[in-house]
Amino acid sequence: MSTALVTDSTAYLPADALEGLPVHVVPLHVVIGGREHREGLDVGADEVASALHAFTPVSTSRPAPAAFLEAYRAAAGAGADAVVSVHISGELSSTVGGAELAAADSPVPVTIVDSRALGMVMGHAVLAGARRARDGGSTEEVAELVRATCAGATVVFYVDTLEYLRRGGRIGRAGALVGSALAIKPILGLRDGQIVPLERVRTSSRAIARIEEIGVEAAEAALDAGSPAVDVAVHHLDSRERADRLAERLGSRLPGSRVDVVELGAVVGAHVGPGTLAVAVVPRPAG
Repeated sequence: MSTALVTDSTAYLPADALEGLPVHVVPLHVVIGGREHREGLDVGADEVASALHAFTPVSTSRPAPAAFLEAYRAAAGAGADAVVSVHISGELSSTVGGAELAAADSPVPVTIVDSRALGMVMGHAVLAGARRARDGGSTEEVAELVRATCAGATVVFYVDTLEYLRRGGRIGRAGALVGSALAIKPILGLRDGQIVPLERVRTSSRAIARIEEIGVEAAEAALDAGSPAVDVAVHHLDSRERADRLAERLGSRLPGSRVDVVELGAVVGAHVGPGTLAVAVVPRPAG
């Protein structure tokens, strides 16, 4: 049985990473000033950052089920006998629901995986699953590898302001910080697919230093536990210079680990805002 993977644009996978792999990407939608765009096709991070700086209304929405169905049909047309469909956390988006609706009409069986994550956590999980599928792994093996990769990852991030998360309703338990947001710089994480508060510090420099420490600790713990390697991504929106410096420090402290700088796309960027920095640590499963 040949298995293909379908994911959505919030995995932020570089196009060159997908070469030769059975992966199809469905774009989420971004509405800027009343006009709807497809992430990665009609709109990118720069446009969203500019809109947010200009106080232009920005919102996001999931693709229609028909877009997922088109991807499932494309996978079947390319020879797949089954699909593993991996998507942004259901706690943050209704994207999984759209995929489930489409799966009922798919010409091949579809296994839906709620990644409980986003960004390169999901991206690395999809890549791991796609490589396993390419090498002849069963659909069940592919889906389980994707779930295990997501579950073992750590995501920690810093935002310049909680306002964008508050507006979009994605703030989760971190909402308790809103009242004191002017006096603190929050360090946030993902737990069970939700955004949660981890720590509070007083300055942005301390916040960035702290997410670096948490990232290093997570990577070292994974290696000590037997993971053969870790993949690290530094995400940012409109903050490339700070992201590059952070990635350089992480690379020097984690020799042998891959550290990529990946700008957040339009959808996630719309909810976290310019200046955001995130560290995603994704252990590679043993075996």
